[in-house]
Amino acid sequence: NPFNSTVLLRYDLAEAAAVRVEVFDCLGRLVRRLVDAPRAAGVHSVEWNGRNAAGAPVASGVYLCRLSAGHRQQDARALLLVR
Repeated sequence: NPFNSTVLLRYDLAEAAAVRVEVFDCLGRLVRRLVDAPRAAGVHSVEWNGRNAAGAPVASGVYLCRLSAGHRQQDARALLLVR
């Protein structure tokens, strides 16, 4: 799913949990932590603007978005296209 400037990551929790949403580069290095907090059950979303933790724009490429909630983990890929 290519995106130009931002990507909206949506997730649904069956029960309240400690949630962490992180973005990694293709070498497995942490680019940015978007969420690190408890969340209630229900639908949530977080936006990634294609910038790293220091606020600098990252290069075009494939990034791994990882959701960790309680003892569960789910990964999704995102393709960033910088003009």
